[in-house]
Amino acid sequence: MDMPLKPNVLEDIARDHSIPAPPPKPKFCSEDDNIMLEDESGRICLVGDKLKSAGLVTGVILGALGAETKEGDFEVVDYCFAEMAHQPHHETQSMPIDVSPSDSDEWVALVSGLEVGALSPSDAQIQLLVEFLTGESGEEHDQLLSSRISRLIIAGNSFAEVVAATSGIEEEDRRTRRQAQETSTFTPHPTLHLAAYLSDIARSIPIHLLPGASDPSGTILPQRCLPRAMFGDASNYSSFSCETNPAFIHITTDPSTPSHHAKSKEASTSKSSSATGPTLNRTFLVNSGQPVDDMYKYLPTPPHTRLSMAESTLRWRHMAPTAPDTLWCHPYFSEDPFIITETPDFYIIGNQPEFKTKLVTDKARQRSSGGTSGIDEVESEKRCRVILVPNFRETGMIVLANLRTLGVKTLSFAVEGMSVG
Repeated sequence: MDMPLKPNVLEDIARDHSIPAPPPKPKFCSEDDNIMLEDESGRICLVGDKLKSAGLVTGVILGALGAETKEGDFEVVDYCFAEMAHQPHHETQSMPIDVSPSDSDEWVALVSGLEVGALSPSDAQIQLLVEFLTGESGEEHDQLLSSRISRLIIAGNSFAEVVAATSGIEEEDRRTRRQAQETSTFTPHPTLHLAAYLSDIARSIPIHLLPGASDPSGTILPQRCLPRAMFGDASNYSSFSCETNPAFIHITTDPSTPSHHAKSKEASTSKSSSATGPTLNRTFLVNSGQPVDDMYKYLPTPPHTRLSMAESTLRWRHMAPTAPDTLWCHPYFSEDPFIITETPDFYIIGNQPEFKTKLVTDKARQRSSGGTSGIDEVESEKRCRVILVPNFRETGMIVLANLRTLGVKTLSFAVEGMSVG
């Protein structure tokens, strides 16, 4: 995408550093943007009304059908993408997804943006969340629901961004001012508080913790796992896992076994003892939201939305096409870690402004061995539940994903007199 408003690293290097840099623009898109098709031989400009609704960003692989114009451009009459990648055929994948969940279904809790240590913290809401997940709050139906939650996935931004404190020191004494800021802003309390929350939850259910943009894991994607040692007692539990960002999580459950919870044992055992059915194998592709946040700057909204952009990455088979152009990532020469080689059952994007979800489907014919001719064509349906998980500190909301039906529901935690939730 040839975009005049897009940041240019060469302009940053040539800029006069004595003048403060302008604030980053919320959008890169403008009427002067051009779509360029590029390969090893060079570039050619794509034109045509067909491309106006395509929602393209830098880094997308596509096939274009058209003809060259007198001006030397390529007028597109049709285009296609790779579409959704192969999806492993689980036992339950061939079964129709039930619309209504049952009392024996297992759920996975999804949350992002706890932002422990923020200037306006949501400690009360986080404490309510911890008590709900451990079965220590709510009425009987709340405890029955929490007893069916088998694990928690935290999709980044567990810590708040460090805000530099202002001081009255003069401009010329920059070194002294920087030291004063570091002394006044650093505190271990957010780490200790988050470690205490995670330790309480890890006693009951497994936890998968991903780093985010504001977490101490570097800003370049893919982000490394957060060190387990920084989470104190929580690191002693085998149920606590630090994941990379992005992460591909495999979950296998057996409905005939009791719930993973140590809490609400009577209710959990009575519910799960009557549960029968095949083993569930589900996959979760999770990231902390940076790729969608960056693509959001490329496209006008409306008509494009964050949910449609997330769906497009599935059909492009690439999670972060704008990296490394405007999204920082490590250099890779022989492979691309953001290519989606396998369609997940759940595609989770954290730290979004609001909750959105969609069940994305794609019917395709696959060739398999068998039959009289030796090769049969079988029509299969790929299904993926896309979920945008909102920022918890701002909304007080978590998302519950049903492992059997691929359905979702939301829960909000609020304290009277507080604006969060």
